This record gives sequence, C-alpha cells and structure tokens, in this order.
Amino acid sequence: MRQRLAAACVLMLGAILLGAGGAYGTSPAALPSESPDNSITVVLLDTRGTEAGEPGTPVPDVDIEVSDDSGTVGEGTTDEEGRVSIPIPGLGSYTVTVDEDTLPEDTELSGEGGNERSVNVVISGDMRVQFPIADERAAGAGFVSKLMTGAVSGIKFGLIIGLAALGLSMVFGTTGLTNFSHGELITFGGLVVYGFNRGLGLPVVVAGILTVFVSAGFGWVQERGLWRPLRRRGTGLVAMMIVSIGFALFLRNVYQYVFGGTTKSLSQYVSQQRVSLGPVSLAPKEMAIIAIALVAIALVCAALMTTRLGKATRAVADNPALASSSGLRVDGIIGWVWIIGTALTGLAGVLLAVDQQVEFQMGFKMLLLVFASVTLGGLGTIWGALIGSMVVGIMVEVSPVLGVPAELKYTPALLVLILILLVRPQGILGRRERIG
Repeated sequence: MRQRLAAACVLMLGAILLGAGGAYGTSPAALPSESPDNSITVVLLDTRGTEAGEPGTPVPDVDIEVSDDSGTVGEGTTDEEGRVSIPIPGLGSYTVTVDEDTLPEDTELSGEGGNERSVNVVISGDMRVQFPIADERAAGAGFVSKLMTGAVSGIKFGLIIGLAALGLSMVFGTTGLTNFSHGELITFGGLVVYGFNRGLGLPVVVAGILTVFVSAGFGWVQERGLWRPLRRRGTGLVAMMIVSIGFALFLRNVYQYVFGGTTKSLSQYVSQQRVSLGPVSLAPKEMAIIAIALVAIALVCAALMTTRLGKATRAVADNPALASSSGLRVDGIIGWVWIIGTALTGLAGVLLAVDQQVEFQMGFKMLLLVFASVTLGGLGTIWGALIGSMVVGIMVEVSPVLGVPAELKYTPALLVLILILLVRPQGILGRRERIG
C-alpha cells in the first residue's frame, strides 16, 4: 500500500507537469537552442511597480533592430517572454535600437542611452542586452510616495509569504516537523498553474483554482505516502527533517528537468497599467492578490477558531497524546492539516506566479523568508506566523526606498528577526518553554 502511494505521488507530479501538452518540453536534450551561436538577445522588462534589482515583467510585441557601420543586420519582435534573439554576422561593434512607437503607452525606457545600446561582441556566442521600462510618472515621485508604495507592496508580498507560512506553521504545530521541502510546494503551485494556463490553454483564474485543489491532493499524497509511515515507524524529528531536505532536492531537480532553467510568464496579467490611489499606485493584479490572500487567510483562521476540525487541530497542536487519549483521530487530523496547509502554499505559488514570473527555484528563494516569518512570529502559532510575515514583507520592500542596496534588501528583515529573538527568544507571540 505504501509503495503504491509513493508511486502515486511521483506519477501525480509527473502527470501534472508533463501532461501540459508540451508546455515544458520533453527533456533538456530535446529542447532547441534558445538562440543562434552568434546572436544578440534582447530582453525587454517592465519594471513598473518593482523594486530595484527585481526582474520585472516581460514586454511582448516590441520591435528591435540591430545594426553596424554598414547598416541594419537584423530585426525582430519580442515574444511573450519579452525576448528576441537576432543573428549577427560575426564579431564586432553593434547598435541595438528599440522602436519606441511599439512600447506600451505612458512608458519610457529607463537608464542611460535611451532606446539604444552599444554592444561590443568579442567572443562567439549569445550576447544579452536588457532594456528596462519605467513609468514616466514614477520619475518624479517623491520620497513619501515611494515609501507608501513600498509599504503597500510589502503588504502584498507579506500576504503571499503569510499563506505559505500559515501552511508551514500548521504542519509544525501538529507534527513538530521542520519541513525544508516547503519551498518546493510553493514552486509546485507556480508550475502547475503555468501548466494549466500555457499547456492546456485555461484562463489564469480557472488554472489557479484548479491548482489549489491539485496542491491539496499533493499534500494528501505526501502525508499518506511519506510522512505518516515515518511517524508510525517512530522516526525522530531530526531524521524526518533530513528526509524533508532530501525530498526538497528531489523535487527541485524534477522541476528543473521537466520545466527547464529559464524564467517564463503566464499568458495573462503580465503587464498592466497602474492605477493611482492617492500617493500609491498599484496594478489591478496587485489589488486582486491582496484581496485573494486576505480572504483565504481569513477563511482558514475562522475555520480554525470555530469549526470542529479547527478545534481538534488546536487540541492536537497543544498536546497530541492527550488529544489521542480523548478519542481524537490524530492521524486523520494531521492529514487534513497537510491538505489545507499545502493548498494554502500552492495558492501562494499561484499568486507569486501572477505577481512575478515562474521558474523552478521560485519557492526555494522564498523558503528563508517563510522560515524567518514563522520564527519571528513564534513557532507553531498561526497568528504569529501572519504577523511575522507582514513584518518581513514590509521590511523587504521598504528597505530599498530607505537606501539599502537592492542586493541586500533581505538583510534588514533578517536583522529585525535577530534583534527581536535576542529580546524575546520565543518570538512575538510564541510561548516561553521551560527548560531543565
């Protein structure tokens, strides 16, 4: 039975990702080369609404021209990933020009050089050139406006982290497992919604709803096929943590093999005009992300506080042995915790894919922030995980506005974590444990 469940776990993952009708490709060997041997690849990114150092969203259907001293050597139009590869005859100096008439309205190219870039190709291969796009209105934005926009973006990012942190905290609270594969569950949500959207042609909204149910099923398969057998064998928490690390590495390599190492985007909501709300400007998709995350978190918290399953979950988290002796089916409750927690984490992956882009390491890059949020708020406490997520999210998004280099924008959030734990080791809402 356990072997069949473990096999079902792998087959389910493979069927979802591979069944997208060629959305991901068949194997790395079968994928065509992304660009010719001698070429200039232009990447056009819309950085409106992103902080410095973030990738932005791709801008399709923009005309690009490459020329040298003799004239035009190649032309192309950016695809849905905002990229176009233009072959060049050989080594030398070239000028890459963007046709500004094909850019989205109310935008302009940011950075020095305007719509032209000089490229000196000294070795054979593919030369990458990026053209970031900025909002014209953002150029004159004041400090207060930038700070408020960063704070709202931090709330949005914190809510995405909060969905994943809520799932992680529920699992830790009921089982004591420190699950290092939790980041791959975020990636699972992002890859599955991409497969439904790009591979099967479903609208992003429909694909996102289906992804939440698929993620819930993936959580159930994991719990029944892997974690429950380990618990029944009496496997220690440290050993189970090591298993979670191995499971994370396995999933990450599967994702990379099937999906590839490139960054891709969904077919909808890639580039949107921002709406001014007083000193703050937001894209419609950002408003939707905030609303969806708030509703999902509110529903789960209300269920945990009022329903029989929620009360049983809190009883198991407080004292599993006492809950079992009281007649509660502890394994069944833990199974429901895995289903709900993985569904929330999959939803976090969906919202992250809509907000940014999809890649095989998207969840792994979020894992440290999720752990920091749960630890900051207090291990095993749901409200603590949410508060910690908001603190981390706001600190990450506001720190570049305050002068922190974009490469170090995660540092202030981690410094706040260290300072709070020095004063309150159990976290903001955690309970002090008696030692000795």
